[in-house]
Amino acid sequence: MSKLRERQKARRMLVQALYSWDMGGASPSQVLAQFTADNDMSKIDSDFFCRVLFGVASELVAVDGAIEPHLNRTHEQLDPISRAVLRLAAYEMLFCVDVPYRVVINEGINLAKTFGPEDAFKFINGVLDCVAAEQRTVEVAGRQRSV
Repeated sequence: MSKLRERQKARRMLVQALYSWDMGGASPSQVLAQFTADNDMSKIDSDFFCRVLFGVASELVAVDGAIEPHLNRTHEQLDPISRAVLRLAAYEMLFCVDVPYRVVINEGINLAKTFGPEDAFKFINGVLDCVAAEQRTVEVAGRQRSV
């Protein structure tokens, strides 16, 4: 299986893991243990999964801070799936600069279409476009010049 496919599968599981962490109050270590027991982690990019799961938890202030200015409601008012998708994508925008911002946005949209409420992907797209413009200014500007 390709590395890209393994990473996509990791993102799908991360939405579920971040949801579980957010809603259940378990530590990232407990969530990881549960996911390891319940899933075949050999079919995903498990390094990426762990990096993001623990990274979102440890960098939550920065992650939520990147999202917050672009919300039309509070974090608490977001549905928990959209919150998980936004946190995953914001973490990638901030700390995974090897992943192009357009990939982060596209993956976030696809995850919202798969797991989120109807039309949540439109909201996710708008927020992530704004986060990219602020956090990946050079990359976004370079893309706009080349188009």
